[in-house]
Amino acid sequence: MNLSSRHIQAYLLLLPAFVFLVGFTHYPAIATLFDSFMSTPRAGRAPVFVGLENYQVMLEDPVFWKSLTNNLLFALATIPLSMMLAIAMALWVNDKIAGRSFLRMSYFLPTVLPMIAVANIWIFFYTPDYGLINQALQFIGLPSMNFLGDPQLALMAITVVAIWKEAGFFMIFYLAALQTLSPSYREAAQIEGASRWYFFRRIQWPLLMPTTIFVLVNALINAFRMVDHIFVMTNGGPNNASSLLLFYLYEVGFKFWDRGYASALTMVLLAILAAVGLLQFFLLDKRTHYR
Repeated sequence: MNLSSRHIQAYLLLLPAFVFLVGFTHYPAIATLFDSFMSTPRAGRAPVFVGLENYQVMLEDPVFWKSLTNNLLFALATIPLSMMLAIAMALWVNDKIAGRSFLRMSYFLPTVLPMIAVANIWIFFYTPDYGLINQALQFIGLPSMNFLGDPQLALMAITVVAIWKEAGFFMIFYLAALQTLSPSYREAAQIEGASRWYFFRRIQWPLLMPTTIFVLVNALINAFRMVDHIFVMTNGGPNNASSLLLFYLYEVGFKFWDRGYASALTMVLLAILAAVGLLQFFLLDKRTHYR
């Protein structure tokens, strides 16, 4: 088989994956970018080119800014807290402790539960007066709180749910990374009299940096695409207090049927994810130790 035949065979093997990649990734992105410069088609009226009008409407839309602010606060809370909790759990279940298998299963269980089921479980926790959390508050003499109906608490309530569900998922990656580290590192640290905190900060954490980059990018994407529990728990309320960017995009596109504006919102969401993801990658990659 000559060189050209081998190249043709290689491209033919890649063709199915390439078709799916273009059909479900690149083409929708380009089509969405094109639609963001068009008006929304109506009955008997074809879409027309409107330029940056959809983006101008976005800049003047208070609900967009509220949803974007909520999403940034949601990301700033869920990303570091879920990652820190995941590292702590991974370090714990990586040690030889009693019931280690049960603990690993317990930490990972929220990940395999459907988000709709998780949301309904937490609705029971948050229910005023009768919910598990409010019963605990009343038991210690504190007043009952409407976590999902209070504009000051709704975003915090859904943030807690997201952290609870994501920490176990990220723990699996950190646990796998910890198990690839040579036991000789710990033995050498023990001989030198290093504390567990010093060993983690100077040895384990730098070696876990490739995993941290991977988890961080996934946590960022999840923070901007997690919308399931909002449908069930708050529906974006009260008064858009828990509305996130993807939820607002859904409302604009599928409730209000404004395809042009929804496409503009989609492009902004993609731009945010791309910019922050690239920034994280290039900044953290310089501090990464590959083995």
